[in-house]
Amino acid sequence: MKWLFDRLRSRRLTSAFLMLATISVVIVAGSFAAHGVRGQESQNDSSDATPLKIVHSTIPPNDFVRIAKAVGPAVVNINTQTLPKQANGGRRGFHLRSQPDQQNPGDNGGDQGDNTPQNPFSWFFGGQIPGMPDQGDNGGGVQESLGSGFIVDPKGYIITNDHVVDKADKIYVKLSTDPDTEDLGRPARVIGVDKATDLAVIKIDTDKPLPTVKMGDSDAAQVGDWVEAIGSPFALAQTVTAGIISAKNRTIEPGVKGQFQHFLQTDAAINPGNSGGPLLNMNGEVIGVNTAIYTQSAGYEGIGFAMPSNTVVAVYNDLIGPTHKVTRGSIGIQFREGVSASVNRIYGFKSGVIVSAVEQGGPADKAGLKEGDIITTVDGRAIKDGDDLVNEIANRKPGSTARLGFIRNGQHMDTTVTIGDRDKVFADLNNPQPQTGEQTPGGAGQAKLGVMVHAITPSMAAKIHSSGVIIDSVRTGSFADLQGLGPGLVITRVNRQPTATKEQFDAVVSKLKTGDDVVFEVIDPQHPEMGINYIGGTL
Repeated sequence: MKWLFDRLRSRRLTSAFLMLATISVVIVAGSFAAHGVRGQESQNDSSDATPLKIVHSTIPPNDFVRIAKAVGPAVVNINTQTLPKQANGGRRGFHLRSQPDQQNPGDNGGDQGDNTPQNPFSWFFGGQIPGMPDQGDNGGGVQESLGSGFIVDPKGYIITNDHVVDKADKIYVKLSTDPDTEDLGRPARVIGVDKATDLAVIKIDTDKPLPTVKMGDSDAAQVGDWVEAIGSPFALAQTVTAGIISAKNRTIEPGVKGQFQHFLQTDAAINPGNSGGPLLNMNGEVIGVNTAIYTQSAGYEGIGFAMPSNTVVAVYNDLIGPTHKVTRGSIGIQFREGVSASVNRIYGFKSGVIVSAVEQGGPADKAGLKEGDIITTVDGRAIKDGDDLVNEIANRKPGSTARLGFIRNGQHMDTTVTIGDRDKVFADLNNPQPQTGEQTPGGAGQAKLGVMVHAITPSMAAKIHSSGVIIDSVRTGSFADLQGLGPGLVITRVNRQPTATKEQFDAVVSKLKTGDDVVFEVIDPQHPEMGINYIGGTL
């Protein structure tokens, strides 16, 4: 048997060698063929080919060229250094356009936070964007970041974003005329910052006048206007991009944090390092400060945001003043944006602001305003919405007075309020914690609205300064669920009817029928200082 096995093995090896030899012949033949083709090409006659020549024609410069030449010298690089113990904290959301140091990949400009890649609109300034390196202290080294800015005063005053210089230990500015060396630039100091608008003013010393920009009127800009951006994306100084104004008055963070941030939206390319650079109109005037972008990739995706120049000028003038801060007026109330039409119908007003909380001891409290009052006018001028009211009051000097028209229980009334300093009025908000009581499930709320409630305890009522019923659960897909109600919230009224007990709540709800407007007055016991939230819809 051994001889048979050896013989079969010998035949298999012989067949394998023959196959390999055949493949080798084919490869070699192909190689010779290819070599023959190349050889044939090398013998081609090209004596009839005409050499190329460069045409020295004159191209008339367009507006973008003119603007880049005129404004470019006033646009600067800003480099910052931050010690590890002062590494910047993060604010979630739309990514700020500061650029991490290219030599220190452990840092992304000092902005960090959680992210939700599936929903970029949950990000606000400085979220950790997918694809960007994680932050760290670079093994204990100094963190560096890069941004842009522009000179507005020949004495060396520069406008940029607050997040570009925030918590930096050292700030350096490099002019377009400075030598292109490893040197970071000229030392700069912070004159003042305004976190509400994410703006900052810094200054460098100079022995001769510096080139400056002209500030334009952002209110005159229109959707569709051409714009040009200049900055230092990815550390590439004096980069020019162009696009149009895509929209105006964009607020990209809801609530109090977004009250003073109403951006110009543009599709001019804005990337890491563009933060603080100018957005220019076709007259070469600054109409915005490039601040943030919408992105799913940490890079340009066609949607950028710039703080309008009219806001920038007002903030700058305050920051260079004696106090180096922006002072805004306030009357000490809180309100909810975006209430539904059902709320307007139930409470009998078309435009205005419904007060959800009054700061105890604040200007509005002293003037007699109460929760549930609807502010409709300021000094006789009709108020459209919350933004309109904030702009009207914030621009007034603390100590001045205003006449407020308001509606209370259907009656038109008015009062005079003394404007306060916004920073002082809201300095001491408290944050009591909720307590729970016994649960009594079922009832009309479960049947009609999809909620189970029970009365709150006396201790909770004292902490939230109100009585009501607390939501135990919300049925998925129910009316309450669709309106955004959730467990833990306290309902104090339904359609202006008190719901201090579960019996009162059931009595009010039992009368509701399909097609009715339903408005809940709700308090979050985790944050009672935020006051009443008005949530409504049509059943």
